[in-house]
Amino acid sequence: MTSLSESGMPRKRPTMKNVADLAGVGVKTVSRVINQERYVSADTIARVMRAAEQLQYQPDVQAGNLRRADRRTDTLGLLVGSVANPFSAAVHRAVEDAAIQRHVAVFASSLDDDPERERASVEAFLRRRVDGLILTTIQRSQAYLGPQLEQGMPVVFVDRKPNGLIADTVLTDNLEGAARGTRHLLAAGHRRIAFLGDSEEIYTAKERKRGYLDALRLEGVAPDPRLVIENLGEEAQAELAVNELLALDDPPTAIFSAQNLITIGAIIALRAQGASERVALVGFDDVPMASLLSPAVTVVAQDPSAIGAIAARRIFERLDGESEPARDFIVPTRLIKRGSGEIRPA
Repeated sequence: MTSLSESGMPRKRPTMKNVADLAGVGVKTVSRVINQERYVSADTIARVMRAAEQLQYQPDVQAGNLRRADRRTDTLGLLVGSVANPFSAAVHRAVEDAAIQRHVAVFASSLDDDPERERASVEAFLRRRVDGLILTTIQRSQAYLGPQLEQGMPVVFVDRKPNGLIADTVLTDNLEGAARGTRHLLAAGHRRIAFLGDSEEIYTAKERKRGYLDALRLEGVAPDPRLVIENLGEEAQAELAVNELLALDDPPTAIFSAQNLITIGAIIALRAQGASERVALVGFDDVPMASLLSPAVTVVAQDPSAIGAIAARRIFERLDGESEPARDFIVPTRLIKRGSGEIRPA
């Protein structure tokens, strides 16, 4: 957890002047040390570095990379799941639309659900001296960002909750959305409903699976472990999973797909097997041209544009001095009935 000042508010970032005062040198000398200019004595460098470390003026984990915190750079760092994913692209666009109105540039990077990439991207943003961070994360803990929060840098998490610290978070109502999609299939008469999920380590995947299981249990339907397939990270894996499901002696009559790329793989498999007219399908999150297929694809639609807009608004509120405690912003989903989710069991 992050530490707070005696007033209960986040501490202000230490400035170059604070470092200079503690080290007993001038601000210009601190600047020369930070920029690794020549003609600074070893003793002076040591004193400045000790002062910077004591004040936590060094924001990232890389030793020797001090960050100037005495002025803004009019930039933000944005880490999304993948810029190739329509969901991430919509979040990115919404953040940029808000930022451009304030003459702020956005540095964007893809997470690709790689823990090492998360840390490397964040460190790259910090080296570029961004004023705030909007992050989708995958590491087990984001406690490494504690010093940034303590020093007043605004950090907003999107799509997934952070672990190891408390910070503003913008989330889809994953639990209720998944439950709603599953209830829709149950209402159509289905009892053998397969679940196709993303990585078990991802917060959103866990919540969507929980929503699916809750809906089954409330209806008195015992989940069949053979129908629950997780850790599907790409379309090809989802296509293979659906082929395996359809090959069962008692295959599912319906599929709930918990991620848009997985839904695309499911569509490909159902069409290839000639099963798209008899196996119902509800996908979590919309997919491109879903309304143009036959049958058109029923989805539990997220609102990534709203997620990005709320995240950007929160960052700028924090930069403008908002100091209320961190909170979660929950964005509701909506069920779009198009045909595939309305197929009844034979």
